[in-house]
Amino acid sequence: MKQAANSIVDRCHGLPLAFVTIGSLLSSRPVAEFVWDKIYKQLQTELANSDHVRAILNLSYHDLLGDLRNCFLYCSLFPEDYKMTWESLVRLWVAEGFVLSKEKNTPEDVAEGNLMELIHRNMVEVVENDEVGRVSTCKMHDIVRVLALSIAKEERFGSANNVGTMLLMDKEVRRLSTCGWSDHTISIVKFKRLRTLISLSTISLSPEMLSSIMSGSSYLTVLELQDSEITEVPASIGYNMFNLRYIGLRRTKVKSLPESIGKLSNLHTLNIKQTKIEKLPEEIAKVNNLRHLLADRYADEKQSDFRYFIGMQAPKELSNLHELQSLETEQLKKVMQLRSVWVDNISSADCANLFASLSSMPFLSSLLLSARDKNEELCFKNLRPRSTELSRMVIRGQWAKGTLDCPIFRGNETNLKYLALSWCHLGEDPLGMLASHLPNLTFLRLNNMHNANILVLSAHSFPRLKTLVLKHMPNVNQLNIMDGALPSIEALYVESLRKLDTVPEGIESLRTLKKLWLLDLQEDFNTVWYNNGMIQKMPHVPEVRVSG
Repeated sequence: MKQAANSIVDRCHGLPLAFVTIGSLLSSRPVAEFVWDKIYKQLQTELANSDHVRAILNLSYHDLLGDLRNCFLYCSLFPEDYKMTWESLVRLWVAEGFVLSKEKNTPEDVAEGNLMELIHRNMVEVVENDEVGRVSTCKMHDIVRVLALSIAKEERFGSANNVGTMLLMDKEVRRLSTCGWSDHTISIVKFKRLRTLISLSTISLSPEMLSSIMSGSSYLTVLELQDSEITEVPASIGYNMFNLRYIGLRRTKVKSLPESIGKLSNLHTLNIKQTKIEKLPEEIAKVNNLRHLLADRYADEKQSDFRYFIGMQAPKELSNLHELQSLETEQLKKVMQLRSVWVDNISSADCANLFASLSSMPFLSSLLLSARDKNEELCFKNLRPRSTELSRMVIRGQWAKGTLDCPIFRGNETNLKYLALSWCHLGEDPLGMLASHLPNLTFLRLNNMHNANILVLSAHSFPRLKTLVLKHMPNVNQLNIMDGALPSIEALYVESLRKLDTVPEGIESLRTLKKLWLLDLQEDFNTVWYNNGMIQKMPHVPEVRVSG
């Protein structure tokens, strides 16, 4: 029985709810190897059809409040093992109307609380946390998903289907997720009550197909087409989609947005990251309820150029949008309630006015600033954030002299947790300079810094740092880690330091380390690593990758 039992346990992936569910199923069956093998092979069918097993999930499900039930069932619409980002889930739940603002909390804050509650109840599992400890991606266990889908179907909440089963579907379905389309299917199937369409497939979805769906689905609230091959958004989208609150076109081949987009007065989220769109239409400024505008794109897919990503040209009237919380474009005016801002193509002359505007935003929590080119000097003297929530900064470009003495680093150092710097040369001792100014960092990335030859992490430096990334530093030939440095480090990534030909001194003393990558270093580094017996010295590190 051991092999059969191990196979079933592996399928549970350590999820308590799965153990309870499978254990209850097995308890009602004879204890025989062929029976357990058969159950394992037919596990999904058994879970969906067994009243005894369904009763266990129903107990967990019915213990949820109404809005949590909706959020839970919504997760089942994504493909099996699909990694859902917390940002997308939160924005989708808000668009669906599952959550409302409570007291001083925004709907997004309430939705994030719902996600944490589902995780706490083991109904959704964490895949990865970000550098500041927040949930980054999550997924629904496949066993739980099967049961959730059956509940969603019974309650007419929604359905996840492939092309072959679509023709047999309930045409009154309100939420539909599918892994592919065909012209034949769309010409036959109409969904008059459809509120949500999720298609995360690379199977071609033509404008004709999309127009056909929208023409018969006037209640559509969510349109998520991430990673699909769509090249065009139907011009009619603004004329018959009054309820549309969420449009997701990330990583599609769409080149422009129609002027009718301005008629979508209820639109909350527009995600056009990494599309082919270069300019936002002027009509976007008429979408008064827009809360999240995500619009940067890659200019260099390999991310080797200084400006590998660029913003999109935005209309001047964009500052009239008073609901915006997330803005990722080139232009920034007087949108005071922003929480996440990306600003590209900054010149030295822009700094004073731009940083003064950013400083006045009371809710600012995440900031990305990119200079016009790698030689443009940015002066942070006027960046004096009013917000006490600013914890994440990404900066690309040269720093003016004395930047670390500016208020952003002298007055905000206790709040700043995440810092990523590229092309800003801090002199011969960048790690030492940052360690003395920013003791509370949990994430630090240094990229494309050319001045330093020797990097030193002194004793007791960065006491809370969990992730350190050192990348593309062509002159570095030595890395020294003093005893007591990085006492909380979990991940150390050292990449493309082509002159590094010795094992970092003291690296074996990092007892909390879980991931160590030493990649693309001096060509003989592999030999040096093995000759120094580093495999035997670091058995406590689960994941080690080394290459010259």
